[in-house]
Amino acid sequence: MASPLIFKLDPVTDARVLAFLEAHLSDMRRISPPESVHALDPAQLRAPGLQLWTGWTAAQEPKALVATCALKTLDAGHLELKSMRVEAAQRGSGAAQQVLDHVLAQARAMGARRISLETGTEAFFAPARRFYARNGFVPCAPFGSYQPDPNSCFMRLELP
Repeated sequence: MASPLIFKLDPVTDARVLAFLEAHLSDMRRISPPESVHALDPAQLRAPGLQLWTGWTAAQEPKALVATCALKTLDAGHLELKSMRVEAAQRGSGAAQQVLDHVLAQARAMGARRISLETGTEAFFAPARRFYARNGFVPCAPFGSYQPDPNSCFMRLELP
């Protein structure tokens, strides 16, 4: 089980965060065709209506970046989960659950009633799809500005 993480709302300026996000973008570009890469770059993550949280180790010094996750406002009560990534060495440790629990609590505090997400259909994304399904996300139609795409899996979670 992962050690507890410390979360902070991040301005997306720390070199460690920028490198972590670049690794995410590189993976997405390596796995999916260009027209199916919907990951946001650091400048996009600084845009109004977006909030990025970073998850850091609590038990070691210096603190290590373990995860990122963002919420993008689509409309009143509807948010999109973006840039959820856990450091490869931490995958399967429970860190992803900590990240999702944190961001869902933030979404509820923001008054969200629905969280939607887009992830890939390639085998690389199968663990993510199973993880989201275990947490109550169900398949849905494309939302926001997304169009149908055989490389995209769209999911949503209705918040109580």
